[in-house]
Amino acid sequence: MSHRGVHHIALARAPRGLSRNARRVLHQQHKRQVKRATFRDCGRRCVYCGTGLGLDNATLDHVIPLSRGGSHHPGNLVSACQACNQRKGSLLPTEFFARYPVAGQNFMRYARAVHRQLKRGARRAVSLHFAQAA
Repeated sequence: MSHRGVHHIALARAPRGLSRNARRVLHQQHKRQVKRATFRDCGRRCVYCGTGLGLDNATLDHVIPLSRGGSHHPGNLVSACQACNQRKGSLLPTEFFARYPVAGQNFMRYARAVHRQLKRGARRAVSLHFAQAA
């Protein structure tokens, strides 16, 4: 799989000599920076329902859940509202978009920094749903 067009966040690593508390603070800052970058890349919206979000009520969602082999890579993270994040749960994108095709349409519109393969899967799931409905 090609990694062209994927945004990488390069942060300095914590030196070994730091105390445990200092490492924890750096880890929290790193998580905050990843959340802000993901939030910005998704247009400050929930990628599933399209509602505008603030940084305080936005959650990070793993498109491919960690329980299904996903990673913490920025290409697998999107911003979502709490309701959509809980609704998606541990479903794979194709399963979720087959149940909620409007979420798939919004995903294709707002998720700009995800892997291309995930967007293709969303497009297939949405078109399959509408073909079966017709």
